[in-house]
This record gives sequence, C-alpha cells and structure tokens, in this order.
Amino acid sequence: MKKRLVRTAFLYIWSSALFAFPSAAQQPDSVRPNIVFMLSDDQHWDEHGVPMHPEVSYAHTPNLDTPRLKALAEQGMRFSAAYAPAPVCSPTRISLQTGISPAALRWTKAGPSVRSSANPPLLVPTSDRAIDAQLVTIGELLQDAGYTTAHLGKWHLQGGGPARHGYDVSDGNLGNEASGRFAAPNPVDLFGMAERAEAFMAKAKRDGKPFYLQLSWLALHSPDNALPETVAKYRERGLRRERQAQRAALTENMDTAVGRVLDAIDRLGLAENTYVVFMSDNGGHGRDGLRGGKGSLFEGGVRVPMIVRGPGIVAGSWCHQRVVGYDLYPTFADWAGAELPQATAARIEGGSWVDQLSGRDKPVQRRRDALVFHFPHYQTSAGPHSTIYLGPHKLIRFYETGELALFNLENDLREQHDLAASSPRLVRELEQELDLYLAAVEADLPRVNPDYDPDKPSQIDSVRGERGERERSSRGERQRDR
Repeated sequence: MKKRLVRTAFLYIWSSALFAFPSAAQQPDSVRPNIVFMLSDDQHWDEHGVPMHPEVSYAHTPNLDTPRLKALAEQGMRFSAAYAPAPVCSPTRISLQTGISPAALRWTKAGPSVRSSANPPLLVPTSDRAIDAQLVTIGELLQDAGYTTAHLGKWHLQGGGPARHGYDVSDGNLGNEASGRFAAPNPVDLFGMAERAEAFMAKAKRDGKPFYLQLSWLALHSPDNALPETVAKYRERGLRRERQAQRAALTENMDTAVGRVLDAIDRLGLAENTYVVFMSDNGGHGRDGLRGGKGSLFEGGVRVPMIVRGPGIVAGSWCHQRVVGYDLYPTFADWAGAELPQATAARIEGGSWVDQLSGRDKPVQRRRDALVFHFPHYQTSAGPHSTIYLGPHKLIRFYETGELALFNLENDLREQHDLAASSPRLVRELEQELDLYLAAVEADLPRVNPDYDPDKPSQIDSVRGERGERERSSRGERQRDR
C-alpha cells in the first residue's frame, strides 16, 4: 500500500506541473489598481454584525455593532464559504504571504509543539516558525512589479521582519506581545495603524505609484485594552462576563479603525481604483454557531469572514464557492498584472478569484479540486487531525484514534451528523485523496510515540480524541433548541 501511494503521489505531482499558471499582462502605473488587505486576528466567522450567509441565522451577531464592515459588505462581495489556510495564526500568515498551503510549507503550528516528556500518545511535527528567505512573498512579487508596499501591525513570521521580505514600509517584526502595549485612546494600536495607513497611501499617491498595503490588525488580542466606554456599552447590553464585553468592544473598535482606513481612501480620491479585502486569520474561541474554534479543523476553526470591494465588483453581491486564503496571492498578482517567476508559479496552490469577483459563476481554478487542511498537533480535544473538502462533503481524520468523520456541509453546517458509517465508499475515496495530497506535498505527519505510557498522566489538555468536543457541541445544540 505504501509503495502504491508513493508511486501515485509522484504521478500527482507530475500531472500538477503540467498546468501553466495564468498571469495578466503588465499595465501602466496609472491604471494598475491599489490593494488594501486587512487581516483580523482570531475573529470567528460570526463575530461581527454582518451576515456571512444570506440564509443562516447564526452567521453574524446582531447585537455587535460593526457598521463599517456592514457598509463594506454592501459595497462589495461577501464570501459565505471562505477559509483561512490554518486554524491558527502564523501558518495562515505564511500561507497568505506565499500562496502555498501550510502543509506544503511544513509550517502548521503557531506555538511550540508538545514535547515527548509530556507523554503524548503521538509525536507531532515541529515548525521552524521563521520565514524562509528563498520564498517569494506577495510583497516581493508586487515590489518587482513596480508597486510600493507596506505591512502594518502583526507580522509573527520572524525572518528579520517585513522589511526583509518585500515591504518598503513596516512596523517591524511584531507578534502578539505588541497588542498589550496600546490601550485607550489607541486600543491595540488600531487607530495608530489607521493613521500610518493614510500617510502611506498619501505618499504613494504623491509619488504616482500603485500600492499594496496589508493591515494585520492586532485585534482581537488583548481585549482588556478595548476603549472603556465601548466595554461599558456591551456590559449594558447584557454581556455579563467581562471577557465577552471586552471582546465585543474591541471588535467594534477594530470596525472603527477599518472605517478610518476606508475614509482615508475616499479623502485621497482612491476608491475607484482600490481593492479592499477583509478577512480573519482563523476562527475564535468558540461561539454558539459553528462547531469548534481556534486550533480545530471543524468549521469554527477555519471558516472565516471574507469581504471584497473594488473595481468591477457588484455591490451587495455574494459568492458561495469555497475559497481559501492562499487564493489571494494569485488574485493579487492578477490584479497587479504581476509576472510570477517560474519556480514560484510551480508551488502556488491557490487560484485567482478574478472571474468570480466579476460575477462569472465558474469554479475557482486550482491545481486540485479538493481542499485539504492539515493540523497534526495537540491544541483542542480533536488532537492531531486533517480534513479534506470535496463537493458538499468534508472528511476529518483523527490521528490519535484513527477515527474518520464525514459531514455534508450543504445541510449540516454545524457538523452534527457524522455520515461515515453510512457512506463507507465515499469515506474510502476521500481518505485516498487526502493521502494523495499529503504525500504529494510531503506533509509532516504525527507518529506513534514509542515511549508513551498509558498508565502515566499525559500533560496535554483535552487530547483524547474528539468525543469531548462532540459532546459539548451536542449539549450546546440541545440548549439552543429549548
């Protein structure tokens, strides 16, 4: 079986290499669009006041005020099935910078991995957690295409910071720790970032240069630094737990900062030729809607808000196709008319959304039809796991137990009804596709810990399969139905 899998994986890679990566022709600076990409941190799919699905009641939080995101959505396109490349921070961020999946980059964990001394049943991979200088970031690609570039806010990729990876202007090599430095009147530097963004855009306009600006907001980290008056507002709305009130307040503060950037684009007369993209780097810590949260490949960990506004995008429109964050790299390249180096094009896994954003109802063209998410780590009750999406179906493999779960997301978005037992053929087919992909990209996999002692305590929180998460989710569902 192993030899057959390796042979098939070789053919898979070879056939993928036959695809030529499309690139637009170079355009003069005067007509090339500007790109503003805003990335929130740990924001759940529904953690704002903007519905992320027209027919799902729990796709937003009605009592959370985010009027600027609402206006952005009304001016552009919402993606109801947008996914972060990973359920945690830095793997998503490196994937966004490079257009390559975390599995292929072998960067699947944000923090340190579990040590063998913790007595885990499985030994899990480690990630270098420092960006490779040989990778071509979207900043470098657009710089080479004549753009001036800026990265403001959280970097979290080490490697010398944004300045060494394609950004003319940056805040440096910032991580989560930076959020705690800023309280009122500038909570987690939201308003400071908005001011620096306007200064950068104004200079680019004076210089007659198209620009790429990434605003990696530090929110929703350090919610205790939200504006006190906003926290008080949500306490009055009935959020009795202080952390909930603070998190809601910081979400609104971030919305205000988003609005200040949008207002700056208008003041500078740039709106007609500027694309604005908003998304989150991964899910939050679990809410009443989608199952799971940060560190989980259930929908709550990877399905994220996504809004795009810009030239040619119909106001108030929707896209219900499944899209993923590393699609942004080829999309930005298409917008900019940037030529991809051959070696870079050969590794890109995403597909451009230019057709979808223009209203053409056709599938996003990627090298593979299926989408795979790989999180071979201990962080939630699911333990190390991977998942594959194909059509309406989603298969999850839990490495510690060997269990497989199958869901039909068209009629079970909350992942409450496991179809694996009743659909063995489909399970086998999806599992084979999952194995094929992981072998093709040479993904790191967990392996059995030969020193694991089941009679000794394991120093890992909530790692006994996914049963605990399933039971908690079911209890929550029953309580909501009462």
